[in-house]
Amino acid sequence: MSPVKPTQVRHTIVAVTTLTAVLLYLDRVCIAEIAKLDEFKQSMGLTGQQTGYVISSFFFAYALGQVPAGWLADKFGARGMMTFYIALWSLCTALTGFAGGFVSLIIARMGFGLAQAGAYPASNGLVRLWTPLAARGKASSIVSLGGRLGGAIAPALTAWLLKDLLGWRTVLLLYGVSGLLVAGVFWWLFRNSPVEHPMCNEAERHLILAGSPPPVTAAAAPPFPWRALLSSWSMWLMCLLQWGVNIGWVFLVSWLPTYLKDVKGVDPRTGGLMSTIVLLAGMVGMLVGGWLTDWLVQRVGLRWGRALPLIGTKFIAVGAYLSCLWLESPWAIVAALSLVAFTTDLGVPAVWAYIQDVGGRYSSSIFGWANMWGNFGAALTPALIPWVLKNYDTDKNWHEAFLLCAAGFLVAGIAAFGINADKTIGTKE
Repeated sequence: MSPVKPTQVRHTIVAVTTLTAVLLYLDRVCIAEIAKLDEFKQSMGLTGQQTGYVISSFFFAYALGQVPAGWLADKFGARGMMTFYIALWSLCTALTGFAGGFVSLIIARMGFGLAQAGAYPASNGLVRLWTPLAARGKASSIVSLGGRLGGAIAPALTAWLLKDLLGWRTVLLLYGVSGLLVAGVFWWLFRNSPVEHPMCNEAERHLILAGSPPPVTAAAAPPFPWRALLSSWSMWLMCLLQWGVNIGWVFLVSWLPTYLKDVKGVDPRTGGLMSTIVLLAGMVGMLVGGWLTDWLVQRVGLRWGRALPLIGTKFIAVGAYLSCLWLESPWAIVAALSLVAFTTDLGVPAVWAYIQDVGGRYSSSIFGWANMWGNFGAALTPALIPWVLKNYDTDKNWHEAFLLCAAGFLVAGIAAFGINADKTIGTKE
């Protein structure tokens, strides 16, 4: 008699989680397209500075919400909390469309940031629960790719809806209602562990849980290992890596279009194509990175299987940014920045997998801790680059901005040498 084949529920779980990542970035990025509209600024009565505050308010709320949102997912389970997060940020997206001025807009965007803060920490935890150790990098890369895909389609989809079909308030309402539907799908399909899922057979449960203890219930869970977290040199280096990477990477999604237009004289349509190419390069890196870290773990062990992709990708990004100091052609610069995007996202699955390796049942909380520091870097960069250009860029070629971004990746690359996935935090899986 042939052995029973494992069911494929784990793949459905990863697919639904990827769908939520698409929605996450679709709702996050669409506001940048809407904020360009004269109709939006006039109806809100916003100055340019106030528009900047509205966009920045999301990043600060998002950073501050990472740890508590991740802890809630660990405490009460990803099924309920992730459904709540999706529904809440979708509601805030819709409420943004009903905002009547600066204050109500700030409140809606801060609520949006706090709700979205739980998405990736909870997703990281559920990938650990539903994916065998040997496939964690690949699963993480697929989920992360969903976020990049949502970010890539958001400008084009939003612009198309705004131009040909709907007003900006209706677009936000449409996105919000779509998110509520996704929240319902997530609740229906997901369970907190393979043991709880009625469609998951014993063979698949064994495949996923082999070598790991059964899930710990919230009531029986040990206290969160704050002392171990705060005394972990490896985790502090991961936080520093996240911070440095975001200082270098955020340029690609914030200031690149302005650089191409103002410094290189690229027309907006061609500039949009160039920015899309850069983001697409990142998506390719994201997909490849998961397979890379899993392959390395099998050959050089857990520590260097996670650390080597982080070390190599960051130093390649440093070189790519520095090459922009000598490149003249806009397309050559786009090629260099595409390499930055590719290598940045090539390392992301190793970050996710590392936190799953060391975090155990507290992966969501610990992911939130590291991601919080990274998003402080993301919030800092949009304001830091104009300051650097104003005070140091005397010849208006933006070389100082490239040096700043290269420095961020240099810090991240150096930090990566000390990251060790063999040193767990709290109880070992």
